[in-house]
Amino acid sequence: MEKSCIICEGDGKYKCPTCLVFYCSVQCCKKHRENGCDVWVKNDEKTLQQPLNNQSKPRYTTADTVPLEKLMLLKDDENLKCILSNPHLRDLLVTINNSKEPEKTMQMAMQEPLFVEFADACLRVVEPPRND
Repeated sequence: MEKSCIICEGDGKYKCPTCLVFYCSVQCCKKHRENGCDVWVKNDEKTLQQPLNNQSKPRYTTADTVPLEKLMLLKDDENLKCILSNPHLRDLLVTINNSKEPEKTMQMAMQEPLFVEFADACLRVVEPPRND
């Protein structure tokens, strides 16, 4: 399946790490970023869903589903950005994302203090402690 550049429709050799669209050159990448880019969600291996900030509701919900408004707060949290600057954590997140058994991989990751720190930081943003 050939990927075409989001800007010039040429051969899309590179993929934007933020929104997963393809582009062909530094110039097209710069133009793409100037226009703004939203986080897109993989629906399956071939298609992408709407950007997260345009979705009205999650596809599946449980009692643990975090509302989209709270999820969007994660992108602005400075502590979380600092934790995510660690390459080991980023590698671990990629491993979980690419795992055939993500639940099992996540359980293993929870043994890593760095991952626990990351998970706690996320929870502090989406579920701030109450001052009762």
